[in-house]
Amino acid sequence: MLLRRCGTDAVLVEVDSLGQVAAVRAALQGIPEVVELVPAARTVLVVGGLAQVRQKLENIDLSAPPQTDKQKIVIPVHYDGPDLELVADTANLTKEQVVELHTGATYEVAFCGFAPGFGYLTGLPEPLQQPRLDEPRTKVPAGSVGIAGEYTAAYPRATPGGWRLIGRTEITLFDPRADRPTLLAPGDEVRFEVAG
Repeated sequence: MLLRRCGTDAVLVEVDSLGQVAAVRAALQGIPEVVELVPAARTVLVVGGLAQVRQKLENIDLSAPPQTDKQKIVIPVHYDGPDLELVADTANLTKEQVVELHTGATYEVAFCGFAPGFGYLTGLPEPLQQPRLDEPRTKVPAGSVGIAGEYTAAYPRATPGGWRLIGRTEITLFDPRADRPTLLAPGDEVRFEVAG
């Protein structure tokens, strides 16, 4: 673990894996002086409470799975995405098997980024782990559900993007006027189901 000072009130904690990011995030979540925690793929930006943060990190077990309160979220999906057939062909599966694999897994929000409310979900079955598109789209519709590498996600708003799109959801993923603007937060458990 490496700590890098960021200005006067923040530190960037660098670790080796998503599991270690989750352990750092969970360990620091309860510190009252910490104003903000921003996890990413291999880092956690911590704002505030630097003395307490350093003390807590001296005794952290990065190999232990974190015990956190997680929200359980189900996202209904219409599996009719423009890349569903591409994903099936690449994985040597039928489109029905792709849907079965995608809905059969339980995912965890590893971190959020790219756009407000965009959660990077881990737990994607290995046959569905595929590269991004060779040429990104200039506009991916809001609610599109895609896969890229080891992640799956739903686009909270229309943005450019290069993920392989397998479906779409009508659920609101980001609402800046809500008490909790983002539906997904790091540590949350997510399942996808076929929309009725």
